[in-house]
Amino acid sequence: MGWPRSFPGCRVLAGLGIFLGVLALLTQDGAAQSSSSRNQGIEVRRLGLSRVGDNTLLTLVLDRKAEPKVSSRTMLGKPQLVVDFPQARAGRLPARLEGDDFLVEQVVIETASPGGGVRIILDLFPDQPYAYWRQSRPGTEGHTIFMVGLKADPAARPKLAQMRPPAPSEPQWKRQLGPEPEVLKERELEPASPGAPPEPGPEDFREQEPKISTAPGSFAELRRLLPKAETLLQGLERDGWIVSESRNYDRPGQRFSRDFLLNNRKYPELVVKIAYLPANTPNTPNIGVLSLSTEILGGETASKYQSLRQWSFSRIKKDYEDIGDFFDDALKPLRVKLREQTKTVALRHAPVFENFVKGACRDPKVAQVVMDHVREKVNPRFEGVQYTVCENPLVLLNMVDFLYLKVYYVDPH
Repeated sequence: MGWPRSFPGCRVLAGLGIFLGVLALLTQDGAAQSSSSRNQGIEVRRLGLSRVGDNTLLTLVLDRKAEPKVSSRTMLGKPQLVVDFPQARAGRLPARLEGDDFLVEQVVIETASPGGGVRIILDLFPDQPYAYWRQSRPGTEGHTIFMVGLKADPAARPKLAQMRPPAPSEPQWKRQLGPEPEVLKERELEPASPGAPPEPGPEDFREQEPKISTAPGSFAELRRLLPKAETLLQGLERDGWIVSESRNYDRPGQRFSRDFLLNNRKYPELVVKIAYLPANTPNTPNIGVLSLSTEILGGETASKYQSLRQWSFSRIKKDYEDIGDFFDDALKPLRVKLREQTKTVALRHAPVFENFVKGACRDPKVAQVVMDHVREKVNPRFEGVQYTVCENPLVLLNMVDFLYLKVYYVDPH
């Protein structure tokens, strides 16, 4: 028997039903927003492509932990590996990176409107079977380092795999990147059996590495390669700079040349580049080059200038009768604007430039000389110059276009 309509409990139950319905909708909406918020706001700050041993590494620096979608596909007959962050926003990312001339032809970065997603596309060389893995680990200051590693499929090249097995002295995390069972299948690191001690990860191994060698792409490796730059490197590490990219340049019969890219979230317009050039012939020195540069400056002026600098002579001749006209009419006006913009950046981050020089030179007056030059008024007729501000080590201040400091260390040992 139903309740009479006039019974007071009917109105109470009806009101309670409406309340519970609204509460359910709000709960569902809140849960949806909570789920959405976990994926929104991720920022892909930096990325780099490097070659470490037999692996090609795509390294991404994220502002917090995130798990992107990684998938393989074929577009217009070309194999691709795609890393998708559907609701992420992009930091100061380039539009394209050069490949490794082995597995990856190029890296293309696509971004939608702010917060609309970031997609990293690796264009791969055809007819080169490969396997890939992924790994995420914490970085400094709350960052997350996300890596995708690619390796030529050993099943397709068994002789090469037998000729180059992982050396016993290699770190455990690197030996785990051995033969993958199937082409184009992601290989996750296998969990340890119950009761067994945990396998050391990349960071755990780096702490033990002085017993064997130095971890690639770390400040420890930089200090080993560039002992004369110890003070400067300590200052960079203390200020929060991180090695976001490192590369080998392998030449048969010669020692590896190495270069490194350092970034700092506090200074998005600045980048530190480091190159180590070992002595490959008798009576020649090892050379280390460190530069603090504004060349990743964004904006229309910087992009247009970088594009014009890539023009070939034949392209210049199509638009200009004389190559001198190209420099005077096209490049020079942009250089004047860049001088003004990079001057502003350098003055905004004056302590960074001062500390960089102080870490390189023993004479404390050199830093003041550098900042005095930076403050000089930009002359449109003679837009920029390059100064030698220290001779031991050699320190150059470039103010021709993108402002940078470059330090040369020569080590005869």
